[in-house]
Amino acid sequence: MLNRVILMGRITQDLDLKQTPSGVSVLTFNLAVERNYTKQGEEREADFITCVAWRNNAEFISRYFAKGRMIALEGRLRTRNYEDSNGTKHYVTEVYIDSVSFTGEAKKDDNGNSTNQSKPKSPPPQKSVAVTEEDVQTAIGDLGDFEEVLSDGPVPF
Repeated sequence: MLNRVILMGRITQDLDLKQTPSGVSVLTFNLAVERNYTKQGEEREADFITCVAWRNNAEFISRYFAKGRMIALEGRLRTRNYEDSNGTKHYVTEVYIDSVSFTGEAKKDDNGNSTNQSKPKSPPPQKSVAVTEEDVQTAIGDLGDFEEVLSDGPVPF
């Protein structure tokens, strides 16, 4: 059987890392994933998907991501049922996260300004170094250890 989900979207809420009574980290959040198709003259629609991360994935996401940030994740669909205090039955579909990736999106500061440091950096200035024949000999080693091959035949490897 195959149950794989790959999503990329924006986190829609502030992240709240929680612990189970046994101390296991868990993080639940919604991911807004834009639909590819847009009718002419209408706004692009999005699906809001509930995602659940456990243990190291939960801690990683809460540490490096925040509301509004783009995230790429891979996981599997899980369904469950529950009955609320009013006796209403609910059916829930969630993505249980197996792996998380950064998207290359520029990180924003508190004012919403891009702080992306991925601008190409100029190479460090080249230093002029004088190389002597002795330096070359030291780097290559003693050439007397090699045997001269006088054949034009095929190479044995």
